[in-house]
Parts: sequence; C-alpha cells; structure tokens
Amino acid sequence: MMFKSRAFSVWFVAALLVWVALFSTFDSITFLKGNWYYPAIMVLGAFVAGLTPMGGGSVAFPALSIFLHVDRVLARDFSMMIQSIGMTSASIFILTHRDTVLGNYRPLLIFVPTCFAGFVFGMLTLQAMPVYLIQALFLSLTAAFVIAYYLHKQRGSADGLAVPSTRDAVWLGLALFIGGMVTSLFGTGADMLLYTLLITHFSMKEKAATYISIVLQAAMSVLGFSWRAFVDHGLTHYQIDTWLCAYPVVLFMAPFGAYVLRKLHLEWMLIAVVLLAIFQLLYFNFIQPSDAKTVASAVFCTVFAALFYFLLRHMRARRAGLLGAVVRADPPP
Repeated sequence: MMFKSRAFSVWFVAALLVWVALFSTFDSITFLKGNWYYPAIMVLGAFVAGLTPMGGGSVAFPALSIFLHVDRVLARDFSMMIQSIGMTSASIFILTHRDTVLGNYRPLLIFVPTCFAGFVFGMLTLQAMPVYLIQALFLSLTAAFVIAYYLHKQRGSADGLAVPSTRDAVWLGLALFIGGMVTSLFGTGADMLLYTLLITHFSMKEKAATYISIVLQAAMSVLGFSWRAFVDHGLTHYQIDTWLCAYPVVLFMAPFGAYVLRKLHLEWMLIAVVLLAIFQLLYFNFIQPSDAKTVASAVFCTVFAALFYFLLRHMRARRAGLLGAVVRADPPP
C-alpha cells in the first residue's frame, strides 16, 4: 500500500464513494466536459498543496481569476471548496501516518480558532477592496514567499513548537489572525504565513512546519466553505458542480504530494513553483497593463520581500546566538 495508513485508505474509499453519489445526483459528464479546466488546474494545484506549505488555491486562485477571468469571489470560494477535500485528504494522511507524533499538532487547537476569527473579520471588512488590488496582493505575496522558500537553505531544527514567552504567543496569534484575513480574500494564504513564522522565529524543521501549515489550511478551508454555505448563503449550483468536477483529482493528488514530500527532496519541483509564481505576476502586469496594477505590484513585492528577508535574517541571528550559548556553556577541556 503506497500510503501505508489503514485509516487513510478507509477515508479515501469513503470519500470517493461520497463523490460518486454526489456527482451522479448533482452533476453530469456533459458539465464536466464543458468545464474540464477546473480539474485540470487542480492536478498541479493539489500536488503543490501536499508538497509545499502552499494551498491548492495558490494555483487555483490566479489561474481562475487572472488567466480565465473568473469572478474573484468564485475563484476564492472554489479554492476553499477544493482545499476542503484535497488538504483534508493530505491532513488525514499526515495525522494517521505511523511516523507522526500527534502531540506536535496540539497547538492547532488554538491556531484554528484564532485564524478563523481573522477570516470572519476579513469577510466582514475587506471584501469591497478593488479586484486588481486583491490580485496584486496575492501574486506578490506568493512570489515573494516561494522565492524566499527556495533560496533559504538553512531552516529550523526543532520537531515541535515551543512558545517561550507571552510576546512570542502574541506575535504568533497576530500572524494567525492576519492569515485568516488573507484567506478571506484568496481562499488560501494562512498556511504560508504560519510556515514562515514557524521556520524563522520558532526554528522548526521545514517538513514539520509544512505539515502543520497543511493541516491548518485544511481546517480553514472547511470552515471557510461552511461559512460561505451556511452563513453567507453565497454558494451557487454552478460552484457545487465545479467543485464536484475537481473533487476526485484533489482527493488523490494532495496526499500524493505529502507522500512525495516524505520520500524526496524535489529541487526541480521547487524551481517549477518559483517560475510559476514569477510568471503569474508578470502575466498579471503585462496583460491589460495599467499604472495602478504596476504600482500595487511593486509596492506589495517590496513589502513582502523585506518582510521575508528580515524574518530569515532574524532566524539566522537567533540560531547563531543559540549555538554561541551552547559553545559557551560547554567550553573545550
């Protein structure tokens, strides 16, 4: 068995049977043929979601909103809806894997409510932002993140999260709240912000931080999807149909990405993600160019690049300080 998890296998079969029942009831092959690009986009999107600390929405949102000119709200909702299957599938694989230490995921019991509070705040206050500004913000955040993620080779060393002070807890809570606000705009993003903080300020190992970020975004996707369905009553039959078209793709591809992450260090995959993010940003600015789009992209890229640079420099300084403390405490004979 490829995934080596009986619980995951049960989930996979059950979720697939649910999809068969839902698709046969609400969808059709004719609709799937006419909207084939939704599952096609998620082949890459779901794999990226399981392999990196980026949700499938990091591919779905710009592909739909910018390349295919789908309404921004529909693109955001689709990102959350599809992540609610793909990243939940990846999360179940992660949490039921025989090598997983469940105690390392206990902080999520606080992370998720804090992040969801930010999501609700964002849904109530940020949705009137101009679409081009939201697109520029997302693409700049993604490009700055993946470049920093690829270039920074020396990451954390801790398997679990330790929050040594109240000040650290406040910074963590603030990042989660902002991550929820970002998710309210794009359907993803909380995972990237949490991952960055975990590997820098809290010196966690790359894979450990990635897995926690994936589980957080899975929970946020389910909660965001539910908010849109039961609080906003904002989901249409068309959105449900497109979700069902991509459902089986993400059900497999996201946990497959998490499986690959456990086995290999895919340098080429990271390079591809970096190039994709840069291409998306350039395409956004060169297709139907405007001064407003250019200025917004330049400002956001500068801000996020500076943020990631200072966070990574902080981590290097912190690691050097800890190493120096160990050397001083254990002088050579």
